[in-house]
Amino acid sequence: MIIVMKADVLPGSPEVEQVVRTAERYPNVHAEVRTIQGATRTLTEIYLLGSTAQIPLEPFEEFDAVEKCIRIRERYRSIGRHEGQAVEVGFEYNGVRFSQDTFHVFPGVCAVDTPENLEEMFRALRSEGIETTRAGAYKPRTSPYDFQGHGKACLPWTFELAGKYGLKVIAMEIVHEGQVQEIRDALRLAGNPTGVMLQIGTRNAQNFELLKAVGQQHEFPVLFKRGMGITLDESLNACEYLAAGGNHKIIFGLRGMKTNLGDPHRNFVDFGLVPTVKRMTRLPVCVDPSHSVGKRVVAPDGILDIEHVTAQGIIAGANMVLVDFHPHPEQALCDGPQAMLLSELPTFLRDAEIVREAYLKRRALK
Repeated sequence: MIIVMKADVLPGSPEVEQVVRTAERYPNVHAEVRTIQGATRTLTEIYLLGSTAQIPLEPFEEFDAVEKCIRIRERYRSIGRHEGQAVEVGFEYNGVRFSQDTFHVFPGVCAVDTPENLEEMFRALRSEGIETTRAGAYKPRTSPYDFQGHGKACLPWTFELAGKYGLKVIAMEIVHEGQVQEIRDALRLAGNPTGVMLQIGTRNAQNFELLKAVGQQHEFPVLFKRGMGITLDESLNACEYLAAGGNHKIIFGLRGMKTNLGDPHRNFVDFGLVPTVKRMTRLPVCVDPSHSVGKRVVAPDGILDIEHVTAQGIIAGANMVLVDFHPHPEQALCDGPQAMLLSELPTFLRDAEIVREAYLKRRALK
């Protein structure tokens, strides 16, 4: 059961304490108080855990400070919508708002290679008015002989360049909990010129200890990318690990499924699940067309497969697009064949804008 307090009721208040005392009078019931810092409001929610099936709603609904009581009927206790009863409030980070109604494009390099290439990338983003990007410092790879990223060595100049070109949020994958502190320290030493969205990559989708550690820190938001070979249910339960730790600043990423049914694309595109995830959860949804398609190829109509797949995600209501670009793909140390060219950035952004406008028009018809 979830008890949602009214907007002006904060954790630690007498009203919350009264609800907790009432709840814990019932045998085998434990109450947890959680705060969800949304983009427009802060929610205090009290989770009743244990033998709650026989607990009546009425005693809690009678409290003036209680907005609503939700009987949990879905598996996703923290991230679920619970038949539309749970409010989707989104979140704000470093001046950028994320919710199921917002839309952002994160073009950038899959892996940071040289300061020169990164500066060229960031300069192009600023020229298009983009404040969000991707840049990988830590790269888990299938082969132990492939480039694994520059790690913490590149963080100082990555963050310095991000600040120079007005980038507010960098999506950056981590593979170990110790890297959270490395990022935190590097940001502080650089004067916090930008912000970082921690990315849990598909290879770590069920690294439960990493999920717990990232969920227990509340400073950085998290982009969770669906596991390449696990079910949607398993991936959403992985997000529950993040939220159970108290971090509700989560974006769910669809990046394609590993199966030969998707050939010749790198992965089977799963962007039809965008509205499904939004219906089942309170999470904004991201699509990653680059890792879904896996190659910069052009369709007979002159449009890149990556652009076609991007449109499929946006028209379905995606809130974020994570896409690979590189100033010189032939020099890229990771995923160069799928990286789009900087000369294609203006057209890609305009194309995304057109499809987003079409989605909003579709929604207005209902």
